Amino acid sequence: MDQPKPPKNKNTGLQNAAKLSGVGIQMGLTIYLGNLLGSWLDGKFETTYLEISITLAAIFLSMYSMIRQVNNLNK
Repeated sequence: MDQPKPPKNKNTGLQNAAKLSGVGIQMGLTIYLGNLLGSWLDGKFETTYLEISITLAAIFLSMYSMIRQVNNLNK
């Protein structure tokens, strides 16, 4: 016979907020560093498109990371 599994300990709202408190800082830092890298590469290779391209990639990367973190909390 299978033993009943103990109920999952549900996180309270405060615990979830604590886990997600660094998401804004992480997103801002990722986007800032992407912009900084793109700006440096534009100066190094004398182009005008790398800053915009790398900043957009950093925005999508930070959004993907945020969505993954929120989905992992909901499991």
